[in-house]
Amino acid sequence: MDFSDLPAPPDMPIAHDALVLVGDGEKALFLRNQGTPMHVKLIVERVFGHDNPSTHEQGTDRPGRTHSRMTVRRSAMEETDWHQLGEERFTSEIAAALYRLAHANRFSSLIVVAPPRVLGALRKALHAQVIARIAAEVPKELTSHTVGDIERILTD
Repeated sequence: MDFSDLPAPPDMPIAHDALVLVGDGEKALFLRNQGTPMHVKLIVERVFGHDNPSTHEQGTDRPGRTHSRMTVRRSAMEETDWHQLGEERFTSEIAAALYRLAHANRFSSLIVVAPPRVLGALRKALHAQVIARIAAEVPKELTSHTVGDIERILTD
């Protein structure tokens, strides 16, 4: 599915009662616009957290090696990126939560704010019911910002 025709942030009105997802691979904020498109007032509805240490903190085993019985060659196996796997798992959890909300008609408009890599993973994981409600995507990392800062960044 192509998301390139979605409005860019400066032209993006955030409708009253729109759901705004601000996430990355470790944290997701579900915000609701209780204001108007002209005077956005985001309220925190839910916060998802996921403890996802870096790969070197999670895996201490060295990558395995394999060799073929046909030849004497040996090959190294690729090291597992535990951090990336954790992000993908967390992204799937967020997609499932969005599906449950969409299925219960808890939002009609969704703004997704996440770093580009997380946006790509979300696109793959989102259900068609959720995709149909996306009003805009913002490729930024804003989870470390305050809600007031997020309001200003999205409306400036």
